[in-house]
Amino acid sequence: MDPVLWLEWILKAMIMVLILLTGFAYLTWYERRALARIQTRVGPNRAGPQGLLQPIADAVKLIFKEELTPSAADKILFVAAPIMTVVPAMILAAVIPLGTQFTLPFTDRVITLHIANINVGVLYLTAIASISVYGIVLAGWASNNKYAMLGGMRSAAQMISYELALGMCFVVAILLADSMNLIEIVNAQEDMWFAVLQPVGALVFMVTTLAEVNRAPFDMPEAEQELAAGYHSEYSGMKFALFFMAEYEKMIVISMIAATLYFGGYREFWFLKDTILSADRTWWLGPIYLLAKVVVLLFFMIWIRATWPRIRYDRLMAFGWKVLLPLSIAVVVVTAFGILLAQQLGSVYLWSIPILSIFAGLVTVFALDQALKRRAAHA
Repeated sequence: MDPVLWLEWILKAMIMVLILLTGFAYLTWYERRALARIQTRVGPNRAGPQGLLQPIADAVKLIFKEELTPSAADKILFVAAPIMTVVPAMILAAVIPLGTQFTLPFTDRVITLHIANINVGVLYLTAIASISVYGIVLAGWASNNKYAMLGGMRSAAQMISYELALGMCFVVAILLADSMNLIEIVNAQEDMWFAVLQPVGALVFMVTTLAEVNRAPFDMPEAEQELAAGYHSEYSGMKFALFFMAEYEKMIVISMIAATLYFGGYREFWFLKDTILSADRTWWLGPIYLLAKVVVLLFFMIWIRATWPRIRYDRLMAFGWKVLLPLSIAVVVVTAFGILLAQQLGSVYLWSIPILSIFAGLVTVFALDQALKRRAAHA
């Protein structure tokens, strides 16, 4: 094995970890400033210019907070649970391509802007994303606290339920790209982003990811009004900071995955592909394009938190099983049907995919509206 290749892998991994840790810190600032603007408040503005040093102040505060461990807790699992939650959030980014490639100055060595390029990258994402639920469940169980245990069980039920619809959205991208390799999925979007060809699939993907990272209005595992913060009720100091870090890092990584699968990844708008603004011609524009898409998708998550109320738990589960899962299956069927039409009759029939998927979405909305009206009439 080439020792220089090992060094390259190690340096890439360190840079990725640094990006995620810095992103976590300043995503908290971004969210607080965005929420403040939406809610006509000021937001953090004391620590540094425009409050830019607030994440550092928060980190210092958490480092010096007292670490508490309940006397009846399972000590080993109590400490291991935050680690099991945050590590999967970080290693998910290993297969996400950040750009194309460049030649190292003064050498002929080509550096690719990804850590690992595996043929089953989508399968890797689904497998690793499922692990973090173990940390949340173990945190609730190891705390020996009924509120924490209820939060952990809610999280397990919620994540398993919404992962089914999320998996169907992965299948949509696989069908459109005819590959499970993330770089090939990005390259398949040179001519058109998959979010344009399958807008309903992209929307369902974003909704299910909100549930996967326990963000409002799907933050039932830590519903403060009901469970006193849920699964991390007994955590403090840096162990609580790890749960906090896991949520925000998952937000970043999920946005990177969404950008890769549906919004062209590190690629430019499709109408710029043959210009100097193309990521193929100017390699350093790739990470910038990906960063811009991630920032927009993160704002979508923040906007939802600021404007949508938390829904009742039984309705949350019904929404996942009775609405999103059937809709995601219909989206997969429509996508496969449109691809088959395009192969048999011509590429213009690819546009049957967005037309039929939007029709399926409207039928779902109409059926949901009728069900809610019937329930209201019987109440």
